[in-house]
Amino acid sequence: MNYIFAFALGIGFAAGLRSLTPPAVVAWDAHFGWLNLNSTPLAFMGSIITTVIFTALALLELFADLQPSTGKRTAPVPLIARILTGGLCGACVCAASNQSLIVGAILGAIGGVIGAFAGYDVRRKLVTAWNIKDIFVAVPEDLVTIGLTCFFVSR
Repeated sequence: MNYIFAFALGIGFAAGLRSLTPPAVVAWDAHFGWLNLNSTPLAFMGSIITTVIFTALALLELFADLQPSTGKRTAPVPLIARILTGGLCGACVCAASNQSLIVGAILGAIGGVIGAFAGYDVRRKLVTAWNIKDIFVAVPEDLVTIGLTCFFVSR
C-alpha cells in the first residue's frame, strides 16, 4: 500500500480525536507552502482566511473539550464533523502527493470514525482506571492529536 494512503488514514484518525485541529494544521502547512495544494481543488486550504477560521475553530474546540458539559464525540453531529474533517484532511494529504482525492477523502473519513471511537474508549478507560479528572487525559490527547497531524503532513 502506498504510504500516502496510510497517512491519509492516519490524519483522519487524528481528526477523530479532535475534529478541527488537523484542518487547522493542514491549513497552516498549505499557507506556508509546506503542503503543496496549489493547482488542486483544495488550494483554498492555504488561504489566510481558511487558516484563520480553522485556527479559531480549533482553539474553541480545545477549550470546549475541557468543559464537563461537552457531549460524546461519538454522538451523531460530532461524529459527522470528524468524518468530514478527516475526509478533507485525507484528501489534502493525497492531493499534495498527486494521488486520488477521492481515495484520500474516503480513507480520511474512515480514519475519523476509527479515531472517534478509539479515542473515546481509551479516554474513558484511562479516566476510570486511574481515577483522575478528565482534563488530565484530555490535554495529553490534544498534544497527541497535534503531534500526529504534524507528523502526517510533514511527510
